[in-house]
Amino acid sequence: MRMITARTFLMLLTMLATPIPLHAWERGKVERFATLPAGEAYPEGICLGPDGNVYVVTVAANKPKGTPGTLLVFDPNGKYLRTVHIAGSSRMLLDLRFHPKNGKLIVIDYEDPKVLAVDAKTGDSSVFMTVTGEHPGLDGLTFDDAGNLYVTDAHQGLIWKVGPEGGAGEIWVKSPLLKPTRPPPAIGANGLAFNKEQTVLFVPNTANDTIIKIPVSGSPLKAGTPEVFVNRAGGGPDGIIIDEDDNLWIACNQSDEIMVLEPTQGRVIAKLGDFGGIDKDGAPIGFLWSNSLVFHGEDVLVTNLSADVAAVSSPSLRTVDGPWAAQVKLHTVSKIKKHIPSVPH
Repeated sequence: MRMITARTFLMLLTMLATPIPLHAWERGKVERFATLPAGEAYPEGICLGPDGNVYVVTVAANKPKGTPGTLLVFDPNGKYLRTVHIAGSSRMLLDLRFHPKNGKLIVIDYEDPKVLAVDAKTGDSSVFMTVTGEHPGLDGLTFDDAGNLYVTDAHQGLIWKVGPEGGAGEIWVKSPLLKPTRPPPAIGANGLAFNKEQTVLFVPNTANDTIIKIPVSGSPLKAGTPEVFVNRAGGGPDGIIIDEDDNLWIACNQSDEIMVLEPTQGRVIAKLGDFGGIDKDGAPIGFLWSNSLVFHGEDVLVTNLSADVAAVSSPSLRTVDGPWAAQVKLHTVSKIKKHIPSVPH
């Protein structure tokens, strides 16, 4: 056996005592943007209005069936302005955007599956799109440059399309890759967003932890064959938006973060935000079931659904967020800087 000299031994001790530099994701600082008024809970969809205000709808599982859906309006600084009750809607609303062509506020009704055009001041509404099938699960929406509307169906594994004036939805693409195969929650195709050139549509599948890539071509836009862009995308990829460099910003509801992917190979380039417990007022610290997001100047605004799936289903469907969400008494919208830190090497 070769003997270690005293000098070599001292060198090894010195190496072991030398700190090894470690790098982690620079997650930024999550701050509270807005607080929902008393009695309102489970914020879901979020968008900016042409007036600069922030519009939020809720999945009001805390209210009895038959209660009209809730639209909350905040000013650009997060000050609560008003509550609007949407006529002709259910209590469970998921996504919303202002129509790029006619300015109507378009809102998805999940519990009573349809899409509504809503007066954002009075709450008056009319049906903008109808759908068919067995237990449709309308979830996310987006528009193309021509003003056509696209809506994910998280239950049936498809995307609906309707023209700028609305009407009966037609199936634009259908694929098993858009269906949920792993509960909970049993939500497949969720948010959706085109890249800048509208040559690709990206769709998170929440239950499967995948991001689906759909090639797009032609005029009007025609969908190609969906494929898995990346697997194991965070924990519960939910809402998605795309920045000026075509990076994908995805709210992950079980890992309580925004995950940013570059658009060519799906390489993760940022993980922003985290969950830090419940404060003394019963509000989440950081993100808790981060589900929808929107760029807002230099910030990203994120709704905290703070949902306990087991409470409305079965203890066997408990998620890692559920026991924390059960403690929430004050529901919030968060903000974090729109910044991609340098990637650790």
